[in-house]
Amino acid sequence: MNCMHTISRAVLGFFLITMLACSSDGDKTRTAVSEPIYTLIFLDKTRSVNVNNAFVAQKYQQALTDIIEQNIRQKGDQLAVYFIHENTAKARVLNLTTRTEMEDVSAASPTDREAAETEFGLMLTREKAQIRQRVQQQLVKQNTGSSNRETDIWASLPVIAKANESGATVKVYYLSDMIESVKGANRRDFQVKPPKDNAQADEWAKADAEQLKRYPIGSPEITMILPFEPNASVKQNNPTVTQYWQTLFTELGAGTVEEQ
Repeated sequence: MNCMHTISRAVLGFFLITMLACSSDGDKTRTAVSEPIYTLIFLDKTRSVNVNNAFVAQKYQQALTDIIEQNIRQKGDQLAVYFIHENTAKARVLNLTTRTEMEDVSAASPTDREAAETEFGLMLTREKAQIRQRVQQQLVKQNTGSSNRETDIWASLPVIAKANESGATVKVYYLSDMIESVKGANRRDFQVKPPKDNAQADEWAKADAEQLKRYPIGSPEITMILPFEPNASVKQNNPTVTQYWQTLFTELGAGTVEEQ
């Protein structure tokens, strides 16, 4: 009899632990879904990127559409657009926060819940379209000023660090050739001198990361969307340059670094 009680207690304990674990996983899932996303888009406005080129225009327009579709999901999601040029850190051109809110339907009937979800979907689709239009307008803007002569991508790091302070999930997108080109001591000018191979790219990135760690960027998801056609030459799409950024962002703590 005692043996049976022991077995019963063991079985009951197992089920309780299992139920608690499942409940915990469910809570985590709900938290992840409701956590806001902070989207940062950096548009290259220097001479080396031509958004009037048909391939570049199509690729970047589609990329922006996909970014907005994936990241604008609920009230509180943020999206900011910066231009990349000589003064990137001061080049914010858009700063938007999603306003569409799903009403509380926890006590609603299935019919009312479905109606509320449908209304939310329609309103969110409308807001996404407005955001997409405003971002696309910034994509096609031309920069004919003197700021188009230098490409300061390092200057995006304090912007990412500031977004990290929000506590949201930060996703960063560079629509750029990633050719850092800044004159002066302790800076990189890949137009004049790109890394000669991947080993040198890693070496430079790790050295630069030491001084750039003063910007706590957190662990953002970073995507580099390059303006190059699949048949671009090494002179145009130099793999050692993207290797440099892969290593630099990883050294600084980025969660993921992708190239498209």
